[in-house]
Amino acid sequence: MSGAYSELKELVSLRFQARELAIFRQNHSRSLLAGSGHSPFKGRGINFEEVRAYQPGDDIRSIDWRVTARRMKPHTKLFREERERPVLVLVDQSHSMFFGSQLNFKSVTAAEAGALLAWATLQHSDRIGGLIFDEQGLSEIRPKRSKKTLMHLLNKLEQHNKSLKAESIPHQQQDNYLSKALRHARRVAHPGTHIFVISDFQQLDEESFRHLSRLSRHCELRAIQVSDPLESELPRPGRYDITNGMHRKTIDTRSRDLRQKYRSQQHLFQTSLKDQMASLRVPLLELRADQDTGTQLQSWFGSRGTPRRQV
Repeated sequence: MSGAYSELKELVSLRFQARELAIFRQNHSRSLLAGSGHSPFKGRGINFEEVRAYQPGDDIRSIDWRVTARRMKPHTKLFREERERPVLVLVDQSHSMFFGSQLNFKSVTAAEAGALLAWATLQHSDRIGGLIFDEQGLSEIRPKRSKKTLMHLLNKLEQHNKSLKAESIPHQQQDNYLSKALRHARRVAHPGTHIFVISDFQQLDEESFRHLSRLSRHCELRAIQVSDPLESELPRPGRYDITNGMHRKTIDTRSRDLRQKYRSQQHLFQTSLKDQMASLRVPLLELRADQDTGTQLQSWFGSRGTPRRQV
């Protein structure tokens, strides 16, 4: 898949590439429903975990009477259940993502990443849902372990992606759509939900950061930043006509000062973003729109049976 827009059939075809994506290797779920992952939460369940001293509030049905009699103090059994994890992908399809210089637009790379993570989640027998957002609003898909739910998510991805047009670029400053999406995620994400936020984070402000901070306290949060090479380095020296589909302008990249200022601004933005995510202990993954999305995700998460990078 490549270009300015995503096609549903191509998002569906990513299920084959997702089979090798080991995004949940050695991870633990904090959900409440039965599934394929082990939860660190203790409670009545399938597998015996340990015996410890009875504490107020423990279920009296779990008291181990043999240990209690031997030690002359109440002791209770703890169990570990097999549980599934809910996964939520937040995919930015705003107009800041409607840009690309090679291979894909950032919006297409974000849609591919969302689809790959969704397929990998369902193939791992976990629940998948999503929030697809842009300047006009968002579409919510509640997490379910269902191919129908996954297809609904992919349809919404294609719908939002194809609504991106140069002539529909907002003329006035809109409310912060990233902040709105994160606020909504806080309302719908249960503790223990795995959340992937896929965006260029151009709209990250104090309110957005506050929502990220609160989400990171109770959920497994990862940030995936999508970028294009032209955002960090101007093209080789020369005069270029650029347009957003409505307005045209000429830029001269022969100026050394201009090139250095441009490079410094992007470096400052990137450093600030990394520092903010590091302060929350949220892994920041970088996806380039000029490279194959699946290959990049595999380099981060690893393939089944192969080592993974530390994220």
